[in-house]
Amino acid sequence: MNYRLIGKYMGHILLVEGIFLLPAIAVSAAYREPQSARAIAIAAIITLLPGILLSCIRSHRSISMSEGFVVCALGWVVLSLFGALPFYISGEIPRYIDCWFETVSGFTTTGSSILTEVENKSHGLLYWRSFTHWIGGMGVLVFLLAILPLAKGDGEPFNLMKAESPGPSVGKLVPKISATAKITYIIYFVMTVVMIAVLLLEGMPLFDAVLNSFGTAGTGGFAIKNNSIAAYPSQLVQMTIAVFMALFGVNFSVYYLMLSKKWKDAFLNEEFRWYWGIMLGASLLIAGNVFLKGFYPADFGQAFRDSFFSVSSVMTTTGFCTADFDKWPEFSRYMLLLVMCIGASAGSTGGGMKVSRVLLLCKHLRIQMCQMIHPRRVRSVRMDKRRVENSVMFGTTAYLAAYLIIMSCSMLIVSLDGKGFETTFSAVVCTFNNIGPGLGMVGPTGNFSAFSDLSKFVLSVDMLFGRLEIFPLLFLLSPEVWTRKQLKTRVVPT
Repeated sequence: MNYRLIGKYMGHILLVEGIFLLPAIAVSAAYREPQSARAIAIAAIITLLPGILLSCIRSHRSISMSEGFVVCALGWVVLSLFGALPFYISGEIPRYIDCWFETVSGFTTTGSSILTEVENKSHGLLYWRSFTHWIGGMGVLVFLLAILPLAKGDGEPFNLMKAESPGPSVGKLVPKISATAKITYIIYFVMTVVMIAVLLLEGMPLFDAVLNSFGTAGTGGFAIKNNSIAAYPSQLVQMTIAVFMALFGVNFSVYYLMLSKKWKDAFLNEEFRWYWGIMLGASLLIAGNVFLKGFYPADFGQAFRDSFFSVSSVMTTTGFCTADFDKWPEFSRYMLLLVMCIGASAGSTGGGMKVSRVLLLCKHLRIQMCQMIHPRRVRSVRMDKRRVENSVMFGTTAYLAAYLIIMSCSMLIVSLDGKGFETTFSAVVCTFNNIGPGLGMVGPTGNFSAFSDLSKFVLSVDMLFGRLEIFPLLFLLSPEVWTRKQLKTRVVPT
């Protein structure tokens, strides 16, 4: 294990985090909040000092695939440990475990919160809380690859991007991985700015527009109002946020195809079509269910708007809400639970299993059933008319196995709190899939403050497992990775 190179990357991650804390100080100063400004400044200094020291480490070796996973997982843990300091030093969240939970929820774009009252927090800390969504949405390592020439060649950037990028496989928009990271972040930034501008035109205050855009772009969903987006009565504002949530749940490679004027390739993308089909289909089914059950008497339009907002929110794993869907009929609630697990597209800022993985698993199941009937027929899984490599299928099935095992173990531990099956089950599902609100006590109007410290720690680890798609964190926790000798060969993308 190349400890020097890992330490160097931790230093660069801390440097970036320390710099990102500076705008939060400016926000506190602008709103005349000296206590929070002082707390954030102290946190920035504590973050920058080890960052400067570690980034000075020199290493001439390139990074392997296993080291890429370790850098990714350890980087996110370090990011969260230091990112929690502003909340703790300011005293606005008195207990560090709660600060850790809130920060992990921010960086992993989960949006689950232990706060019972949001609007009494300082503007600077609310800014930092929402900005963690924007940083975590596309990934801090992807950001480093986009702005800093840290990695050597193209094999090292590939190993880092593969460790952090969501989805069953990593694709390159252009031949160089660093250029791919840069293009992705430019699209991400421009879409965020456009959303801020649209919300401002619709009459939302600047502070609210920026923070709600951070939460939407990162598909995180930290609300700055106690009633979430329901606090804004404008249907135009609510639908704008719903549409942008859905747009940020699309694979960013589709946007690159559109910018490259490859419209046919973009709209024929299999995951893209299924993503919109599932979202619109689930919205119509839920709207019909709540309308027929009398929740929206004589107003199907409002029923559809709230249903589409809720489906867009939970499927993209954002977590904003305009209605308390925990009070809806059983069919609607469990339909939302289903789309929570399916999640957004691979290569987006959304969480969940990803539509592409669900498609691959369904296709694989169908082929296995056909082979039972026709044993001599050889068939392979195809996506977008291309054969899916066996390594991708093995990785997908391994992901599903790990997904079920880790969630089952988490539910067993969290059940010790005795909060009931619905609350326990949905708490684990919504944290593991980086959604935010669940059902029962952790529904749209609830929070996670009632859980024990052990459960909060387990749920925060679930958030990391979900955001990093399991394997990087498993590598970090594996003794074999830390003790085995470094191989001379390196994994290079083909």
